[in-house]
Amino acid sequence: MAPTPPIATRGLTKRYETLTAVDRLDLEVHAGEIFGLLGQNGAGKTTTILMLLGLTEPTEGTARVVGLDPARRPLQVKRRVGYLPDAVGFYGNMTGRQNLRYTARLNGLDRRAAEGQIGAVLEQVGLDDRADTKADTYSRGMLQRLGIADALVKDPAVLILDEPTTSIDPLGVVEILDLLRGLVRERGMAILLSSHLLNQVQSVCDRVGIFAAGRLIGQGSVEELATAFGDDTTHVEVGLELTDPPDADRAEELFARIDDVATVTRPASSADEWRLDVRPASEGGRVRQAVLAACASNGLTLTSLRAAVPTLDEIYRRAVVRARAGTERDAA
Repeated sequence: MAPTPPIATRGLTKRYETLTAVDRLDLEVHAGEIFGLLGQNGAGKTTTILMLLGLTEPTEGTARVVGLDPARRPLQVKRRVGYLPDAVGFYGNMTGRQNLRYTARLNGLDRRAAEGQIGAVLEQVGLDDRADTKADTYSRGMLQRLGIADALVKDPAVLILDEPTTSIDPLGVVEILDLLRGLVRERGMAILLSSHLLNQVQSVCDRVGIFAAGRLIGQGSVEELATAFGDDTTHVEVGLELTDPPDADRAEELFARIDDVATVTRPASSADEWRLDVRPASEGGRVRQAVLAACASNGLTLTSLRAAVPTLDEIYRRAVVRARAGTERDAA
């Protein structure tokens, strides 16, 4: 029998008078994965998190977090779940270590055991060299890392993060995302990450749920979502080393003659790649083989050849447009 997911909801719904913030949400997040809850502000992501933490009760449906009902046993859930809100706050006149000691006391942790855990999580998030300086000297990225350490002090089974990389510089974002990957790899945690930053979600999440107007309109890996919300087109990117301008014309003609290549887009510069749109998408593998053969037989130097997965931005826009069209049909 498959293990019980650390996060599972069935028909989870939250209404505020005439507004349905979350509409019949069915969701599972498994141990050892990062699940991205993707949607614009107001889509229902934060309301979902509040229900998972027992901070607001659902109107309908059920939620189970580490096997517990958050609406009935919120304190037990909070002890097992680490949470990083979008606006993390610490006492600025206390050091990072002192802030974590305060959290440990609030969670009833044994003082001696807590010291070891605090040292371990500070090292894990890369703050051991700044642990004893005051929090009001920390950068935004350092505060976010301290927030993750704060969530990890109680050794949770689940980590929930609400917009963890907002307002962080690009280097800080990379550090946070690398840290999350490490937590999954080393601890086998279940991580639920809520964000509206599509490229970051695509770079770190194993699976993604697309949220729009309170509804989960699609979920799966990026490849699965591309299939579900695609237009039956895949893309092949080709790198060529061309020495003479006529070679580009010859390459374009060769690629355009390959069966099922719908369009050929020449690169803007010699450092960029050619893009072939292939339709139907199922022919992408055969087209890549045909490109390889055409280059070999016509003296074109091939430097790269790969399938290009659609960006999450493309997938998200298609999913939202399709969901909106379905809502309009239902209303009519």
